[in-house]
Amino acid sequence: MVKLLLADDDARLSDLIKEYFDGEGYDVTHAWNGREALELMAADMPDIVILDVMMPELDGFETLKQIRNKSAVPVIMLTAKGDDIDRILGLEMGADDYLSKPFNPRELLARIKAILRRASQEREDDPTADIELSGVLLRRKDRTVYLEGELVELTTSEYTLLECMLMVPGQVLTKQELSEKALGRKLTMYDRSLDMHISNLRKKIGNLDNGDPRIKTVRGVGYIFVSNEQGA
Repeated sequence: MVKLLLADDDARLSDLIKEYFDGEGYDVTHAWNGREALELMAADMPDIVILDVMMPELDGFETLKQIRNKSAVPVIMLTAKGDDIDRILGLEMGADDYLSKPFNPRELLARIKAILRRASQEREDDPTADIELSGVLLRRKDRTVYLEGELVELTTSEYTLLECMLMVPGQVLTKQELSEKALGRKLTMYDRSLDMHISNLRKKIGNLDNGDPRIKTVRGVGYIFVSNEQGA
């Protein structure tokens, strides 16, 4: 049974989500604020966390920051409709996805299933099939990434994006391909989450020795992981 932690001070919405996901076979735990959510996580780590941005005592952003200091557990942020700043900030801080209020619980379920499906597929991969290129080592056995021998902390989405690109170095992957493979959904016109995840990933894995980015943007198409030979 999937353990889901929901942190939201909206009683009506929380009851709706809990009732819906209970019916889908999920084990739902509810926290009224970020501080309570962190306490619950310390006692029993969930499989996925749903965080509302606006909460008393400890808001969603500060809660996400503290989560990322300790864990790469998948996190979906709930934001106000049309508030692009909250979405961007959440993704920059390491959220795996976001959903604007109001929303249909079925959409939230679809997002959760996509994230958990990616994580499950990654665990089933050949544990010996490490990938090493341009100073980046991706170890599938424990889903860790090293840059020049130093451990790099990645979120679930960042790890999956990097894996997708390392599987086909030097090959352009369209934004649609990456969204479907790494985020588990089709890319929509105003969805900026893929670009934000790529931006965060670039910051974490840095540039090649010659200063060129390891992940190159192909304008109007998508992204490509560049090897040392290609960057020379």
